[in-house]
Amino acid sequence: MMKTEIIAMILAGGQGTRLGKFTKNLAKPAVPFGGKYRIIDFVLSNCANSNMNTVGVLTQYQPLILNTHIGIGSPWDMDRNEGGVTILQPYASATEEKWFRGTAHAIYQNFSYIEDYDPDYILVLSGDHIYKMNYETMLDYHKEKDAALTIAVLEVPWEEAPRFGIMNTDEELKIEEFEEKPQNPKSNLASMGIYIFNWKLLKKYMNDSIDEGKNMDDFGQNVIPAFLEANERVYAYPFQGYWKDVGTLESLWEANMDLLNQESALQINDRSWKIYSKNPSMPPQYLSKTADVKDSLVVEGCIVHGKIRKSILSPKVIVGEGTEIYDSVIMEDVKIGKNCIIRKTMIGSHAVIPDNSIIDGNGEISVVGEYEVYEEGK
Repeated sequence: MMKTEIIAMILAGGQGTRLGKFTKNLAKPAVPFGGKYRIIDFVLSNCANSNMNTVGVLTQYQPLILNTHIGIGSPWDMDRNEGGVTILQPYASATEEKWFRGTAHAIYQNFSYIEDYDPDYILVLSGDHIYKMNYETMLDYHKEKDAALTIAVLEVPWEEAPRFGIMNTDEELKIEEFEEKPQNPKSNLASMGIYIFNWKLLKKYMNDSIDEGKNMDDFGQNVIPAFLEANERVYAYPFQGYWKDVGTLESLWEANMDLLNQESALQINDRSWKIYSKNPSMPPQYLSKTADVKDSLVVEGCIVHGKIRKSILSPKVIVGEGTEIYDSVIMEDVKIGKNCIIRKTMIGSHAVIPDNSIIDGNGEISVVGEYEVYEEGK
């Protein structure tokens, strides 16, 4: 293999149990988002836009749809003879089963893949966050600080800080202490789960520690503390911009709604930082004479006869005459009958909503699962 300065490793094996019905048959990074994307498209597009062209995607839970979506990486210009995108799944050897036990363990099990490229740096990313970020700028910062490890951080509201891994730094942003979900945080610099390591140093720490019988399964709980205890140069990289971990139904709905807010920092119309995806060829959407659509995203293949307000319709959605949809996210190939009322609802792919249905959680988010035929009261 050709030597590569940096390779990206995307952790995309999460089950995402808090997303309920949407991750019953899907890994969280494969959940549809924003009408024509899947969640993982954002981190893959960040890699493409940042000229990170050697990318390993580590999958585990329900990988079929995710693997099919990524394919050979063509939408992100990663179908290459050297580098490109590679799907990395756990496998069984003659002596052990290699299920990933944690974030760092997943990387450890793929050391041989990394070694093939002999990189100077390794960029570790999560496949289930919505954001736009230039990783080249972060790499420049890492080099400028002569860091062993750089961790991207985001200022969060103080009341939310106990939900995150918090970095306590000096004036130069050198990390002095890492606290995992502290009850009384000393700072509000939250880890974004984005790391740049000096590869040879990471390999040494992990191999030596594991040989000594130490647990190195998780970056936050094991690897980062090991770097800090050894007084390595660990720096925080301050990120300013939109970032959301869409790990709950509420946050997934909010991020979708942010796409409809022209004041939001999450803008997908930015031609200088495109979000790429696998988009099969479909006919244009059709809005009939009875259609009334405002402040919404309606993508290819949709047929709309009803009223749509502040909602997102994914490919091949059909909305019957007399139906009204408000503040909702409708995923692919959903059939919605006539004279329905739908408010603040997320509907999974291939679901069916019969005529005259009313879905209204009175301010709470309602959910209809993938392939589900909706029945009121159930």
